[in-house]
Amino acid sequence: MHDHDQYIRFLDTLTMDDLASVGGKNASLGEMITTLSGQGISVPRGFATTAEGYWHFMRHNQLLESIEQQLTSIDHHDIVQLSRIGKTIRKQILTGEIPDDFKREILNAYQTLATDDNIAVAIRSSATAEDLPNASFAGQQESYLYIQGEAALLQHIRLVFASLFNDRAISYRIDQGFGHNIALSACVQKMVRSDLACSGVMFTLDTESGCSDIILINGAYGLGEMVVQGAVSPDEFYLFKPSLNSGNDPLIRKQLGEKALEMVKGIGDKPTQIQAVSPLRQQQFCLNINEINTLAKQAMTIEAHYSARAGHWQPMDIEWAKDGITGELFIVQARPETIHSQQQHQQRTLYHLDATGEPLIRGKSIGQKIASGNIRVIEHVDEMKLFQAGEILVTDMTDPDWEPIMKIASAIVTNRGGRTCHAAIIARELGVPAIVGTKVVTSRVKSGQQATLSCAEGDIGTLYQGLLPFHSQQLEIQSIPRPDTKIMLNIAQPDTALTTAQLPNDGVGLTRLEFIINNHIGIHPLALLHPEQCSPDIQEIITQKSRAFSSPRDFFIQTLCEGVSTIAAAFYPKKVIVRLSDFKSNEYRHLTGGEAFEPIEDNAMIGFRGASRYRSTMFHDAFAMECEALRLARKQKGFTNIHLMIPFTRTPHEGQEVLTRMEGFGLKRGVDSLKVYVMCEIPANVILADQFLDLFDGFSIGSNDLTQLILGVDRNSEWVEDLFDERNEAVRIMLQQAIIACKARGKYIGICGQGPSDHADFAQWLVTQGIESISLNADTILATTASILAIERQLKEKHG
Repeated sequence: MHDHDQYIRFLDTLTMDDLASVGGKNASLGEMITTLSGQGISVPRGFATTAEGYWHFMRHNQLLESIEQQLTSIDHHDIVQLSRIGKTIRKQILTGEIPDDFKREILNAYQTLATDDNIAVAIRSSATAEDLPNASFAGQQESYLYIQGEAALLQHIRLVFASLFNDRAISYRIDQGFGHNIALSACVQKMVRSDLACSGVMFTLDTESGCSDIILINGAYGLGEMVVQGAVSPDEFYLFKPSLNSGNDPLIRKQLGEKALEMVKGIGDKPTQIQAVSPLRQQQFCLNINEINTLAKQAMTIEAHYSARAGHWQPMDIEWAKDGITGELFIVQARPETIHSQQQHQQRTLYHLDATGEPLIRGKSIGQKIASGNIRVIEHVDEMKLFQAGEILVTDMTDPDWEPIMKIASAIVTNRGGRTCHAAIIARELGVPAIVGTKVVTSRVKSGQQATLSCAEGDIGTLYQGLLPFHSQQLEIQSIPRPDTKIMLNIAQPDTALTTAQLPNDGVGLTRLEFIINNHIGIHPLALLHPEQCSPDIQEIITQKSRAFSSPRDFFIQTLCEGVSTIAAAFYPKKVIVRLSDFKSNEYRHLTGGEAFEPIEDNAMIGFRGASRYRSTMFHDAFAMECEALRLARKQKGFTNIHLMIPFTRTPHEGQEVLTRMEGFGLKRGVDSLKVYVMCEIPANVILADQFLDLFDGFSIGSNDLTQLILGVDRNSEWVEDLFDERNEAVRIMLQQAIIACKARGKYIGICGQGPSDHADFAQWLVTQGIESISLNADTILATTASILAIERQLKEKHG
């Protein structure tokens, strides 16, 4: 750069102090180059036009007064007027002339950047009110890729200037309370050859729950526009920051995306083109484990730097690209995350469906709300004028042109996209629930159809037929005191763990492995080990489900490990008690391939389940996989807050056999602080309590099965359901004996059955008996905590 340049700044001369001159995006790129290059952060070389250059262009072409007059009377809710005025302003800019002195500086900088005459550059926008901590301006202005030659460079800088007056940009500034007196800086950077590799987006927090210990990386083949626009369903990788710091394996969860399309370098006059991805590449993750970890470390470095600048935690939204020639990973954008960082986390609203309906479609849930209304299918942007406020927007994908109707929608559903696509980002910013990546929603529903969209059931969102009743509950989380009795949670799904962990709790009293196996694996473990014993159709299902893994066995172990690790990470470092799988034989038969391996029992409830299954020769290899998944979660990923629990153990001898087998699989009680508990759910567990407590670290009461077996009541029979009650005197006597036995031995005693969640008086009674912990369902934890606090106050007053 020459000393007298007024309108050009090279990125390596910029810092965040230059935001007013080159906008948030360019200032951030310069900040990373000047301060983080020595810490492993690589940013492509480039230069930026300045705000002074933009105003010089506008004054030279006498555009300022004309634009101001046109925007003064605009009604941004009038889509037709907005479109007409925006189009007129953009045409004025595109026909404008770049002043000679400005043009000379641009071309000189371009020649300095160029290593050959055919250098390709990316030209992106950076507004002076963009990428602020409280406003993202995500995708408001245009980006242009693979631009070559001086004439094309100058024309695309004009196009970037004109994009400041795209319809969505005008509307967004009005909504956010910004005026239109904003300058635009064009960023010109050397292209990263990600068209030969992959690219994507990462956040330094979980985008749905706001959990600060998570890094989310999205990636797909080719140029990153496909991920940002939501044109593909990308691969997803979740990493746990404390594991990165401690040297343990930080990858707690991964999900293979479809990645059906990629944007690559174009042919001839076409800068870019979109092409199909081969089925083989679709079935592979776009990043290897070393690249995933490298990106995660870079994200943490960037977050730490910007947090230090801000004086508080500053989560970041980062775009990355891998060069297919050199293999190098580049950071091409870094901006503040603007949704969760602005929220008041001491308050939370919980949404609950009060009825269930017929599912129309499922996909990735964005947000945690529920909404209902009439569906409006919009196939093309020209149809936006048909959209009415309060309708559910259904479309293939969105881009910034759709924002005028997105902000008046009750909910949004798309065929394509992942958690970091345009539709997802804007839905979060607007506080509108959305489901993305459904693949086929536009062909499944029709305009005018009534529906209810629920994103309150975990990572998977569901669009239901009809207007279903639902309610919401406003919570003041920080104001709730903690009782002396430990209040823990029952967790079934990893999908809900990061959100549920924000409720006041003392850890997880029950993690049900069978829910992870059923919902995330779906195949009988022995069928995965012995597919040759299954039908050809089931063999094909096994092949497809395990295609991204080294073997079906690896698919089971890694998927189960990731599910448990996600829950352990959500509650870390609090205790997470994982109950080994407790399927009955009839439930195992319902898994894909289960009929080839499971017996038919007349009474599966008291048949081949729990400890009897683990010690059997038939189930030996399946139990080995389960134990290996748990060993990896503790040892490789470092989640020593995971402790184990054995269900349905009929005799002490049976319990000892299971412990011996677990030890052979690398899970020895007492090693690395591993606690092993036993479910107290059979009368024999209470009668022989001392013998069981010789072997185990304590009891966790399963009140459902214990009540059933004490009273001789089938808990699944409607004919005797009125007799099933955990508060029955006989049950209470047994519970008293179990609590006394554990307290006498200094052993853990908790309850994880349904009773305390259903009956607050039962929970209070347990407190009076000295129970150490009560594990509850998430929807009852606040009300039950309040009742426990009340009974504890009464006990303290009574005893002085």
